[in-house]
Amino acid sequence: MIDRSDIQDIVTRYDRKKIHVGMTASHSALDVCDGAAEEGLPTLAVCQKGRDMAYSTYFRAERDDSGKLVRGMVDDVMMLPKFNDVLLEANQEKLRKKNVLFVPNRSFTSYSDITEIENDFRVPIFGSRNLLRSEDRGEDRDYYWMLEKAGLPFPEKIHDPKDIDCLCIIKLAHKVKKLERGFFTASSYEEYQKKSKQLLKNDVITKEDLAVARMEKYIIGPVFNLDFFYSPIEPKMSKLELIGIDWRFETSLDGHCRLPAPQQMSLVGAQETPEYTVCGHNSSTLRESLLDAAFAMGEKYVEACAEHYSPGIIGPFCLQTCVDKDLKFYIYDVAPRVGGGTNVHMAVGHPYGNSLWRTNMSTGRRIALEIKRALAMNKLDKIVT
Repeated sequence: MIDRSDIQDIVTRYDRKKIHVGMTASHSALDVCDGAAEEGLPTLAVCQKGRDMAYSTYFRAERDDSGKLVRGMVDDVMMLPKFNDVLLEANQEKLRKKNVLFVPNRSFTSYSDITEIENDFRVPIFGSRNLLRSEDRGEDRDYYWMLEKAGLPFPEKIHDPKDIDCLCIIKLAHKVKKLERGFFTASSYEEYQKKSKQLLKNDVITKEDLAVARMEKYIIGPVFNLDFFYSPIEPKMSKLELIGIDWRFETSLDGHCRLPAPQQMSLVGAQETPEYTVCGHNSSTLRESLLDAAFAMGEKYVEACAEHYSPGIIGPFCLQTCVDKDLKFYIYDVAPRVGGGTNVHMAVGHPYGNSLWRTNMSTGRRIALEIKRALAMNKLDKIVT
């Protein structure tokens, strides 16, 4: 792991008047760019050729002669053959010369090697570099390990498919769409065998991934992705903020749910078992009596991060939860960085963030505001790793 003091030394040499907000141009990049634009910070999107048009063309920034932004939000584009090329030293140097503070998202850690990010990416990261690896299930200290250390609720693990005696979800990677899910459900060992054989036949999963899949009891209830923000430099008020809540659209699961029961029962072959590929998000709120429990989970996660992953969480993180019939939360996934659904906050913000900050406050804008506050307080070194 790069020593934090090395990164802090780099950021002290930055031109404070020319700070750029940078990110991998995918996932939640538009929210990060829009938020930076709202706070008057220029943006730099690291694009992969052939997957760049949203950033290099359709949301490209236009400024008037005075430099005022009149359209779009992506000021600069670093066009690369592959996303992973951002790790090349020449490209890192270009980012440092642009005074880039890099905001990690899931695409950054999926397309770039996590070990190289930890050891070789000498660009100041806004957020917690050493927590990024915890998102990968199966690591020695993954987010399930963290949830257990924090005493946070998560679905009960099933160790052997022969022990399945109620509805369970089997979590593993998609064989072809490597960054997507090959998840499926089963309520018995027989159903597990039937569905897994069908998915293997249809090239949705592999035997190797199935053997190490995470199996857990399925929580029947709505999904709430809690988009938190933790400020280590907040001097007076709560350092933990709830910016917003989102939930996801998944294909082909949502297509299955739209069908009447007789049509669902008539599906055969590859259509029979839905896939869980995320293709969009929507906004949500919680009933107010659940907010205390939501904040309590956020506080426990923050405390556990500080104890086990010094200096702890910085900036945005997302606890992905389900709520059961007794109104109890279960955390089924954790994103120790900007969440995947924060584009629902763009431009309009979210009821929680807006109410707290008395203006349209998205996750992306909150990141930019934290950078500006750190600059004003001379604490830029406290928000980077």
